Amino acid sequence: MLEKTYEPAAVETRIYEAWQQAGAFRAGAGARPGAKPYAIVIPPPNVTGSLHIGHALNNTIQDILIRFERMRGRDVLWQPGTDHAGIATQMIVERQLAERQQPGRRDMGREKFLERVWEWKAESGGTILNQLKRLGASADWSRERFTMDEGLSRAVRKVFVSLYEKGLIYRAKRLVNWHPGLETAISDLEVENIETAGKMWHLRYPIEGSDETITVATTRPETMLGDVAVAVHPDDERYRHLIGQQVILPIVGRRIPIIADEYADPELGSGAVKITPAHDFNDFEVGARHGLKPINIFTTTARLNNSVPVAYRGLDRFEAREKVLAELEAIGVLVWIEDKKIMVPYDEKSKQIVIEPFLTDQWFVNAEVLAQPALASVREGRTRFVPKAYENTYFAWMENIKPWCISRQLWWGHQIPAWYGPRLNTDPDFNNGAAGPKCFVADNEEEALAQAMAYYGRKIEVYSGGLNSIDYVKAYNAFDTTQRDRLNAQTWAIRKQKDPFAGIADAKVPLHRDEDVLDTWFSSALWPFSTLGWPEQTPELKRYYPTDVLVTGFDIIFFWVARMMMMGLEFTGTEPFHTVYMHALVRDEKGQKMSKTKGNVIDPLRLIDEYGADATRFTLAAMAAQGRDMRLALGRVEGYRNFVTKLWNAARFLEMNGCIRLTGFSPHNNRLAVNRWIVGATARAVTEIETKAALGEYKFNEAANAAYDFVWGSYCDWYLELAKPILTGEDASARAETQATAAYVLDQILKLLHPFMPFVTEELWAETGKVGPRRERMLILSEWPNLRGLHDEDAEAELDWLVALVSGIRSVRQEMNVPAGAKVRLLVVGAGELTGTRVEAHLSALTRLARLDSVDYGDDAPRDSAQLIIGEALFVLPLAGVIDLDAERARLTRDVAKLDDEIDKIDRKLGNAQFVAKAPEEVIEEQRQRRAEAVDRRNRIAEALARLS
Repeated sequence: MLEKTYEPAAVETRIYEAWQQAGAFRAGAGARPGAKPYAIVIPPPNVTGSLHIGHALNNTIQDILIRFERMRGRDVLWQPGTDHAGIATQMIVERQLAERQQPGRRDMGREKFLERVWEWKAESGGTILNQLKRLGASADWSRERFTMDEGLSRAVRKVFVSLYEKGLIYRAKRLVNWHPGLETAISDLEVENIETAGKMWHLRYPIEGSDETITVATTRPETMLGDVAVAVHPDDERYRHLIGQQVILPIVGRRIPIIADEYADPELGSGAVKITPAHDFNDFEVGARHGLKPINIFTTTARLNNSVPVAYRGLDRFEAREKVLAELEAIGVLVWIEDKKIMVPYDEKSKQIVIEPFLTDQWFVNAEVLAQPALASVREGRTRFVPKAYENTYFAWMENIKPWCISRQLWWGHQIPAWYGPRLNTDPDFNNGAAGPKCFVADNEEEALAQAMAYYGRKIEVYSGGLNSIDYVKAYNAFDTTQRDRLNAQTWAIRKQKDPFAGIADAKVPLHRDEDVLDTWFSSALWPFSTLGWPEQTPELKRYYPTDVLVTGFDIIFFWVARMMMMGLEFTGTEPFHTVYMHALVRDEKGQKMSKTKGNVIDPLRLIDEYGADATRFTLAAMAAQGRDMRLALGRVEGYRNFVTKLWNAARFLEMNGCIRLTGFSPHNNRLAVNRWIVGATARAVTEIETKAALGEYKFNEAANAAYDFVWGSYCDWYLELAKPILTGEDASARAETQATAAYVLDQILKLLHPFMPFVTEELWAETGKVGPRRERMLILSEWPNLRGLHDEDAEAELDWLVALVSGIRSVRQEMNVPAGAKVRLLVVGAGELTGTRVEAHLSALTRLARLDSVDYGDDAPRDSAQLIIGEALFVLPLAGVIDLDAERARLTRDVAKLDDEIDKIDRKLGNAQFVAKAPEEVIEEQRQRRAEAVDRRNRIAEALARLS
């Protein structure tokens, strides 16, 4: 016997362990012979992460697709894993060291520190994956990957070396987002621009040899110490005579030119702009166009360096700001101060450190070259975005792509496979100031050493009378520091050694490895194929690549999706997926973005604890409308928990009424209309869910709602109610048919609901399988329903008619405030033969379900009655004496007027351009939703009023 109530906490862990023990999640589990592969790669969560509501939505959608395709017999792989999260992980471990008053990473040294990080990963790094298991994620955990696994690390090195050899990876001095606290470059995604009450300082720069001045404005006055020019628009008549003249930079005394550049906007401020290429991204581009040499005024910790006047050196940037302002005011350069809302870039994690544009040597990828095939793939339809509107976002980013900074000044991550040695003076780049030491990029140190030996050997042969590379290496290792320095400057020094390598056996070139690591997104970009064994041509790579669908959020289209496209095409020649499904943002019930500071964060683990994983998953699926952020209210989750309970109670009802599965039962042989109808309704539901959820539409909300409407409405509320008299009646044949049909349809329901609600359906599958034919496999590995050919148009028309009639009568009763216990008379006017036959056939059900006193036929509708038309007939409810009709008309009239007034107020508000421009998006959306609800309510009341008239 089924338990009286379903308790998710008592079931979910047991069911999940049973799935794992059965190997149900493994690639290929349940696949039919000759099955096509179906693969999804999980967006790897940060190893530091904990499950949030966005993860829950993302992985619910993926698991729905995976379970659905597994049941359809596809050879399914859901590839799981985690990202090493360079900055976040390093911050956590460094914080732990500080809290325990242990030596910091620089005191420990790189090797010891990395050992500590790996220890932390072993202890705490699996948290989020275990939380995904609580959600029911059916990924192939036997294939779990980590972005710093040896196999994935090899793929990273292979890609880096290959791109370097093609000239698509290079080292350059460019402007980057710089984190002064961590002393590293960071990505745009790790920067959060926060609106702040700031100031705009207007400064007057004197023009050399003239009484004229030119006014510029800045929100960061300390950066003026690094100004190298003032820009004006070439068509600005006010400044045309000044172009080419020099400005004397206050405080510093440096002469800087006035240049003409369209970046300067004549309509903004004075129309003149100070240019600081080392500390502003736009200024950097201006400086590059005009050949201006940037002046970096900051150290890596954002203190002022030796490029500024002595009095400012060593000051923190904000201390320097106050000192600069004081001096500018003292010398009369500060004209006026404007209060202004400004966007300040903070680090995304702590939101405490202001990020600084910083000029530094970094490694870059020439993303513009790699972007072209990726752009063509989407334009030509080989990869599509759902919703399609996101293709425009993709195009906008990719068409304006900049060099990708891939180096980070961290220790945790993929260390860049580049080694440095002394550059010989015969090298063509020796006198190039930007060339620096000689760089050897290779998969490993041994290969780098071989490159170095070949490089130095060839050079020495020219100047040393034929010394080979080994001789040179021995000679180099025999030198002391002074001699080595001399060799690095002038290769002819080797000629002065009489016997420099006598007795020296060691033959290693003293190479130094680049200490930087790669941007986390670099390894993530390889995720679809590196997790399958690339660069080896593994069976898994051949079988499951390219994958099918990527499910992800809109905020990482560029950072991850675009880069996977670029890398996949570059190294496999194929797009990594054919579809990118972009899910929306989960907001709170008021439409506000969730944040800890607002205190409106909804924890999915708490939802699972309180309502169960199935209710949590179904809520997220039912609200996942394409292109529209969802408003998550706890009431919705509670409502879908009731849906789980409804399903459980339906199964208990069947059990108590002897509804068990029969061997050899075929719904094609049903004779009762009600049984033929529910089988056809089941077939329609299966088709609708297939279409909406999987066959190209990805309308998960429509699929979930179709399942909900069918199970709660058609099956529980209508079919089981209509079946009750049959199950307790004297007709043994009708009872047996209905018992078998009810059990058969419940089986189909468990299958079609399983992708959405896996735990309760698997539990019911097992429990109902204890009676009747033996279950051959777990529900997770069972076949998706195939109910083709089971539509019965006659039964569908007949039962749909009955449902419409009962529903109409119930609506009238509710709208007219007819007491629930009152039984009313139904008069049928103008009925044809078919309607009459249907009324008589379903008279018992009609009177019971609509709470009717009697059903009669007539020629005219009496006064003071409510009427509804179904088919050719008029169905009349005489209400005189049952309710006060005049009072009811007055009430309905007042309600219509009240709603008209409410709709008018909302229309005026939404028609106010100023309101629409200033109001937050969630407020506007709330007004639109209120209007839609008011219009729907008004229309229903107006219909009720029309019936009384």
